[in-house]
Amino acid sequence: MASAVVLLSGGLDSATALAIAQSEGFDVFAISFRYGQRHKIELESARRVAERMRVLKHIVVDIDLRQFGGSALTDEIAVPKGRTVSAMAEGVPITYVPARNTVFLSFALAWSETLGSKDIFLGVNALDYSGYPDCRPEFIEAYERMANLATKAGIEGGQRLKLHTPLINFTKAQIIARGAELGVDYSMTSSCYDPSATGAPCGSCDSCLLRQKGFAELKRLDPLVERFKAA
Repeated sequence: MASAVVLLSGGLDSATALAIAQSEGFDVFAISFRYGQRHKIELESARRVAERMRVLKHIVVDIDLRQFGGSALTDEIAVPKGRTVSAMAEGVPITYVPARNTVFLSFALAWSETLGSKDIFLGVNALDYSGYPDCRPEFIEAYERMANLATKAGIEGGQRLKLHTPLINFTKAQIIARGAELGVDYSMTSSCYDPSATGAPCGSCDSCLLRQKGFAELKRLDPLVERFKAA
């Protein structure tokens, strides 16, 4: 069976991308990052998802992007709250972490080459998202071209890398519906940019609002919110 590396943040999108990789017959190696993010509770979610979905191996890589700052997720900058969906689509928000997906993909690329894997999955989305430039199809296509020029396996022709972005043209509701079909337990995931110490979502950051929008369009309750209500 072919193997794939999946970028697993612990959020709703990455958990769904993992489930899709498994549904397509891949043995999954999951990679997460402790990069100085204020919402590091997501790493506990990633661990739970990886265990529940029985990936072959899950690693957490340490990178300190706080040294660069420049983002509300890695610096002493307030996380925006209560924005409308139309406002989220205007410009690049302060929650954008400079070059984050480029950095993460480079680590995933290195691991996939050593594993002999030709496939990397990531849950980027270009519809219901917060305007991040490294979630666009143009970026994914350019990175894939570069990756196949930058590796020993690529230039020797033995391992042509494919970046899989199965959610890139999905709305948040479509992502949730697809994950539910595949049995993803969204109560284990964490999407909030500014959660409480216990991991409870703030309910008003961009990521929380997009998640709420998705569940509302499906007329479903968010099992993560219900879990904290019951606690």
